[in-house]
Amino acid sequence: MAERDSSDDEEATIASDLVVTKYKTASDIANSTLATLIKECIPGASVRSLCQRGDALILADTGKVFKKDKEMKKGISFPTCLSINQCLCCFSPLASDPDVILAEGDMVKIELGTHIDGFISQTAHTLVVGASKENKVTGRKADALLACHLAAEAAHRLLKPGGSDEAVAETVQKIAEAFECKPIEGTQSFQMTRNEVCGEKTIVLNRGEAAGAARKAVDKCEFAMNEVYSIDIAVSTGDGKPRPTDTRTTVHRRTDEQYNLKMKASRIFFSEVDKKFGNMPFSLSAFEDERKARMGVVECVKHGLLEPYHVLYDRENEFCAHFRFTLLLTSHGVDRVTRNFFDPETVVSDHSIEDAELKALLATSTSVKSQKKKKKKAVAEAAASQ
Repeated sequence: MAERDSSDDEEATIASDLVVTKYKTASDIANSTLATLIKECIPGASVRSLCQRGDALILADTGKVFKKDKEMKKGISFPTCLSINQCLCCFSPLASDPDVILAEGDMVKIELGTHIDGFISQTAHTLVVGASKENKVTGRKADALLACHLAAEAAHRLLKPGGSDEAVAETVQKIAEAFECKPIEGTQSFQMTRNEVCGEKTIVLNRGEAAGAARKAVDKCEFAMNEVYSIDIAVSTGDGKPRPTDTRTTVHRRTDEQYNLKMKASRIFFSEVDKKFGNMPFSLSAFEDERKARMGVVECVKHGLLEPYHVLYDRENEFCAHFRFTLLLTSHGVDRVTRNFFDPETVVSDHSIEDAELKALLATSTSVKSQKKKKKKAVAEAAASQ
């Protein structure tokens, strides 16, 4: 038997500078899209329109890069969702669904993702509509925002080769408690590999009843060099138990299950999912005929071909904050390639972190060593593909 060429593995990981460039190109587009949506989250804005706007921007911008490779797949790795106040995640209404109009003071979670050649970047940000340095966020909204932001910052510092998922989960729990908040049960962060948003290694926050009932058991893990992670931090002022409601589920992802679909509409729909999205999460709004998509998805979900991303809520009058970012565990440091848009000068809480160890952790630098020569070479290779 011929020996396996180790360069085959390198070409699909961030050991390759070209792969890093693809991750960073995808992240630049995610950052740009998120920055645009943040500016457009104003009183009177339509949530449906903002979701459509985010997806359109991602498709347009990913279509402008690596144009010489006609076979390369690019686009959305997570559809744009905007979830308000006690709604935690995955709200992306269809044309036939009731719209939501943003109002002053609404707490908005924006999630989206991109990919270039299957190399994925995902991000999420929480903002309060109308907040500024002159009109600061206070009260329980501020508690949730600061707890989630600082927990995300701590997770960034703990995600390094040799670190463990347990350390991340325990630290997030401590920071949430300092602000009298709770991590959302079952929130999962995943290792990502090429074309796969849910890799083998997983970090679970708050392994409570929701995590046990709704999620499969997850093994403990240790982080290693050349891995990529989508880090999801979600915090609530309530009990931290996510609840589905009658809000329509519009986001799904293909699984590895096999089943011979009986309905023609389901087969046509699933074939389009496979062709356009592969294993990437998608929204039913991406299909030209919404009615046929809504028909086809039912049998696919029933038989496990598609995993639904349910729209989840905490109790009414509670507030949820959510931050997500993409980390590359490179040889020259842990590189957070999606941007942090949080402005601490717009938020004031009555709580703070007093624990000395947590303070020391948060004071740790996250700077990445310069790799100018290698970066220039990778950029030149990427430019040749444009």
